[in-house]
Amino acid sequence: MTTIIKPVKKISDIKRLKLLANQIRQDIITSLVAAGSGHSAGPLGMADVFTALYFNVLLHNPQYPEWDGRDVLILSNGHICPVRYAAMANAGYFPRSELKTLRKFGTRLQGHPHRTSLPGIESTSGPLGSGLSQAAGLASAFLMDKKKNRVYCIMSDGEQEAGQTWEAALFAGKNKLHNITAIIDRNNIQIDGHTEEIMPLEPLAEKYRAFNWHVIEVDAHNIQHVIDACEEAKTIYEKPILIIAHNVPGKGVSFMENDYEWHGKPPTPEQGKIALKELQVWQQKIIKGTD
Repeated sequence: MTTIIKPVKKISDIKRLKLLANQIRQDIITSLVAAGSGHSAGPLGMADVFTALYFNVLLHNPQYPEWDGRDVLILSNGHICPVRYAAMANAGYFPRSELKTLRKFGTRLQGHPHRTSLPGIESTSGPLGSGLSQAAGLASAFLMDKKKNRVYCIMSDGEQEAGQTWEAALFAGKNKLHNITAIIDRNNIQIDGHTEEIMPLEPLAEKYRAFNWHVIEVDAHNIQHVIDACEEAKTIYEKPILIIAHNVPGKGVSFMENDYEWHGKPPTPEQGKIALKELQVWQQKIIKGTD
């Protein structure tokens, strides 16, 4: 008997999505404190985007992670994997308790995602700049096979400094890969400073448009705007799509926000307690509708 697999039901209630994003942020802090190493600012900044993806946008089923009809999510900037792990755990791919094994010896939750370690991880990432090439190859293959699967690729803004990214952008534009939606984590920081000081990227949107991409810019902390941008992407049939997701690194934790020094370090246990308290206050505001 053939098993009929359907994607998980989408959550459209914005208040519920905001609460999920807050829980994901709390889980990020908890896992980083337990690990004693890892990246803080990027995962917190992209929590709303990953909430939108896993709970509304993606066609996927945690019970059948290899389902042929799924959308594929490539995480190019693998160092922000704590947010992907937290989103996946809350979506039901594995128990949330496993998040505390982040970066531990033998864990499935490596410091950068490992494709064969955890069901639902589509690629091994670490070296920045390779994700868009992987995504473009998959998207091209889906079109050749006349499949309807969409490919989503999360990239950092810092990795726009890598030449391979632009080779992939050229390839996707030339081949009109309209089934690929790339999302740039535009938080303006990298490990040793601000992007516009290290290697200026602007005018970023115009650069991609020149490479024949359809570009949408959004406030990455407005979940509805992220969802709407992903829906708009589905209406484009002649170009690949780029969403520039402007966000605050460290969002939700006051002492981390917009501070590039939190790009690559975790909170101490004491800092973790302060961060969780701030997030819990925010959670109550969401519940009361005052956020």
